[in-house]
Amino acid sequence: MALVKIVYASMTGNTEGISEIIEDQFIDAGLEVEREECTDVDPDFFEDADICIVATYTYGDGELPFEMEDFFEDLEDEDLEDKLFGVVGSGDTEYGEYFCQSARDFVEQFKKTGATEGAEMVEIENEADGEDTERLQAFVDQLVSKVE
Repeated sequence: MALVKIVYASMTGNTEGISEIIEDQFIDAGLEVEREECTDVDPDFFEDADICIVATYTYGDGELPFEMEDFFEDLEDEDLEDKLFGVVGSGDTEYGEYFCQSARDFVEQFKKTGATEGAEMVEIENEADGEDTERLQAFVDQLVSKVE
C-alpha cells in the first residue's frame, strides 16, 4: 500500500482543514496516510513516503509562514527523486500577486529535490468549500493514479 505524508502549516485553521480533507480523500482511495503539523517534523519525514504533500498558507506579502521556514530551507537538501509531490495553498486574493505565493515556492523547492510533480498545485481562497473539495479530490485522484 502506498504511503502519503502530508505536512501543513495553519494560522487560522483553514490550511489544517484543507489538509484533513486531503487526508480523508487519500484514505478513501485506500492509501496509508500520515499527516503532521510542520513544527513536528523534519524534511526527512518524506524519506519513506510515496507521495509527499505540503499544505501551506502565505503570510503578508508573499512570505513563507514563520513556522515553515526551517522545513522549507532544509527540504532542498533531501533526495526525493523516486517520490511524487503535490502542493496545496490557502490564501486571500486581496493580496493580489502574493496569493498562495508560499505554495508556488514549495513547488520550486520540491523540484530541487528531484521529486516529480504528480498533480498541479491547488490554490484555495480562505476556507475550502464544496467546489474546493471537488478540486482537491481531482488533485488526490491524479496523485493516486500515478502511484498505482
